[in-house]
Formats: sequence, C-alpha cells, structure tokens
Amino acid sequence: MTMNYNRGSFQMMKSMNRSIILNMIREDGPISRADIAKKTKLTPPTVSKIVKELIDTHYVIETTQGASKGGRKPTLLAINADEFFSLGIDVGAYQMKFVVTNLFGEIKDKVTLSIQPHPAQEDILETMKEGIHQLITSGKNDPDKFLGIGVGMHGIVDPQSGTSLFAPSFNLYNIPIKETLEAEFDMIVKVENDARTMTLGEYWFGHGNDADTLVGVNVGSGIGAGIMVNGRLFHGEDRLAGEIGHMTIDLSGPKCTCGNYGCLQTLAAGPAITARAAKEMKAGRTSVIRELVNDDFDKINGEIIYKAACQGDEFGTELLNQAGRYLGIGLTNLIHTMNPKRIIIGGGVSKAEHFLMEGIEETIQMRGLTDKAKETSIVLSKLGEHASAIGACVLVLEEVFVR
Repeated sequence: MTMNYNRGSFQMMKSMNRSIILNMIREDGPISRADIAKKTKLTPPTVSKIVKELIDTHYVIETTQGASKGGRKPTLLAINADEFFSLGIDVGAYQMKFVVTNLFGEIKDKVTLSIQPHPAQEDILETMKEGIHQLITSGKNDPDKFLGIGVGMHGIVDPQSGTSLFAPSFNLYNIPIKETLEAEFDMIVKVENDARTMTLGEYWFGHGNDADTLVGVNVGSGIGAGIMVNGRLFHGEDRLAGEIGHMTIDLSGPKCTCGNYGCLQTLAAGPAITARAAKEMKAGRTSVIRELVNDDFDKINGEIIYKAACQGDEFGTELLNQAGRYLGIGLTNLIHTMNPKRIIIGGGVSKAEHFLMEGIEETIQMRGLTDKAKETSIVLSKLGEHASAIGACVLVLEEVFVR
C-alpha cells in the first residue's frame, strides 16, 4: 500500500540567497536580521523578505535568548529544529539501523532490524519498508513532518538513480532503492554509499565540521572510505572513489571476495580479525578467548576479542594492534594520496578504540613521508554506531540547507 506523506517545503528553497541565510541561521544562530545582512552583504529588505518566508514555512523561529545591550532583548532567529524530521537507514551486512533525526541531527527515534542470511532483492527492500513504517507510525513524531528518507548502502551505489549497483555482502546487483521507496512513501529518497554517509554525518554534526578536506573510514565487515573535498563528497569517474578495502597491502595475502589477494579488508576488517583468532586458537594458541567462548571457536567475534584485550589478554591485544597496523598502512597511503586535514574512523571495528589506534599511530609515524604527514589528525567517530544512519539523514537535510 502506498503511503502519502508530506514531501516538505522544498519548492521555496530554490533561491541561493534563501539557502545562504538558512545555513547561516543553522550554523551561527541565534542571530539577528541585522547581523545576517552584515555578513551576507544582502540588503536589509531582502533579508527581511526571505526570513519572513522561512518563518512562514516553520523552518525558522524568532527567539529573545540573545544578550541585551540595554533595553529590550533583541529578537534573534533560530532553526526550528524539531519542526521537521529526516529518516536515515544504514544497511550493513547483517542488520539495518534506522534513525529519525531533527534538523540538528539529534536522534529522536530509532530501530534496528536483522537481515536474513542470503537475502534476495525483495527481502532487502521489504526490510527497509518495515523499518520505515515502524518509525513513521510509532507516534513519536508527526508523519506529516518527515522531509524524506536517506539510505547509506554498503558497496557500489549510483546516487543519481538511487540504485545499489553491487552489494557485496549480499552478492546482489541493481537494487532499485530510490524507485521502490519513493513509490511506497511518496517522499524524497536519497541513496549513497555507507562510508560516504558516515563521512557526511561527521562533517555536519561530528568531528569533521572544521575540515574541508576530510576522509571518513568505515571499518566493519568490509572497509570503505568517504572522501570530502571542499565540503563536497567525491565519487570519482565511476563512483569507485573510497574503495580502500580493496587496496592491495600484501601481494601474498589472503584471497579477497573481489578475487584479488592481500586486500586491506582481508587483513583488517572484522571478519579477517575473527578468522585469524579462530585459526590460531584451533592451533593451540593460549588466550582467555578460549574460556570466553567455552572452546567453541565458531563463537569468536569482535566483541569477544575486544573483551579479552580489555582483560589484558596478550593475544586479543595483539590481534587488534595488528589490525591497526594494517589499517595504518592503508591510511598512510591515503595521506600520501589525498593529504586530508583529518581522517575519521568509524564502523564496528572502531569500538576497539585505543587498541586499534595504537597500531595505526605507530605505523603512520614509521611510514609517513614528512613530519606534516605524520601529524595528520586521526580521530574516532563522534557519532559512533549511528554515524552512517545520521549521515543518511543529512542526505535529505542537504536538500533543505544546501544549494
């Protein structure tokens, strides 16, 4: 059944001046009309006219929370943050995370659904629909105030058509995400690679908001990167930019699902760390991991390895440090190629935090070409496990705030 929800007031957002003023209120608000005119060099009547439209469409409200210089407090303008909502989906290998955010990227509702093993296209699309229906009808937020849906999908994506060209974890091709969801929900749908949405989320609401040149690295079941140049996502000629998980690190390394050998993700992604742990434990390696899984090595996962490391287990610590060193090689290559101001690391493996960062920093210090390269800012995601889903919400917010 087709749902009929408000697409939001996008029609009035076509003016560049409107976008400039709205963004200024978002970034600098509460702010006065006079300060907007001064900063934008627009005439006061032009500012007043646009501000009136923004207030009439409920994107902006007036507030008196500014400091008074004597007499009445000035009337300032602020984003009406909870008047509209965006819905974001992060499609991983085993589960989908759904979030609802307001205009400031603050999570207002969320749900996580499992993805069945070896799903068909229809299974993926039906799981998306189920999660969206749950959040829109949960009663926590007015359905008429949803601006749109953003999807962060692992693998290769065509953002223009909103199609998943290849989802390696499912071995599926050409999933028509945008077409299907727009027909079902009658609102705008934007689709992007999950590492790029993570990077976009961090750029807007996380550790990237002061960096025009930024790389976000999503380390989970696979490894992907989002690259931002001058505040815009970079896709490359054939949308392959950022597929650093398939950067060759070891010519004699393990075979990757892509068919090559020694790809970064065969050495540092979650399944690679788990596989090495299981292999060495079966060969008799001493570790507290053995007790944690009761000698059932099929139960070894990233959480178990991290727990062992936190207990001071030498093998658990070694596994995470080594993953960090392999990642450090990949990040050094990125630094020498992109020279970004900052690299942000997210995804499930990033929960290993200092165990991972120790190996990363050690390798970059050893391999960085110059002192400046070695000083590149490398931080963990501020938005954590919901970074990609929040970034998917930003895909919709860009339609409102950016022109």
